[in-house]
Amino acid sequence: MPGIKLSEKTIGQIKTICSDFGNQGSELINVLHQVQGKLGYLPAEVQEVIAKELNISVAKVYGVVTFYSYFTMIPLGEFPISICMGTACYVRGSEQVLAEFKRQLKVEVGQSTPDGQFSLNCLRCVGACGLAPVVMVGEKVFGRVSPQMVKNIIADYKEGTAGEAKSA
Repeated sequence: MPGIKLSEKTIGQIKTICSDFGNQGSELINVLHQVQGKLGYLPAEVQEVIAKELNISVAKVYGVVTFYSYFTMIPLGEFPISICMGTACYVRGSEQVLAEFKRQLKVEVGQSTPDGQFSLNCLRCVGACGLAPVVMVGEKVFGRVSPQMVKNIIADYKEGTAGEAKSA
């Protein structure tokens, strides 16, 4: 995978965030949250700048980024889709729901659609077990999702009608 070239503006933003946290290695998670919030993801080149600014190893930064599922090294789609794979959701069919999202979007877990509109990921638990299986699109939670509902969920976001009230 080819690397990306960071602009001076982006490097400046990263340095400012690090500086806001006193360039302290102990603030790594806070820095990563802020940088990902600003840039949307944490590619290797960004991690290298952070490591240098906080005077810690790139391996340590990479270890934190890959340990916590919140952090991502790939750009998320405009509408990030997350499928809960926790026990309750899995038992109630989240695997089939995931398979249908993969089929409809023609992407694998961890990928984004070529148009950048959707990305697909799995979560360990959303904490809404009573609504299993659960799908999140951005911050919106969909409960009791069946494979048959996937096409309509995607269509609502493509058409810009997601979140509008609909009669069942």
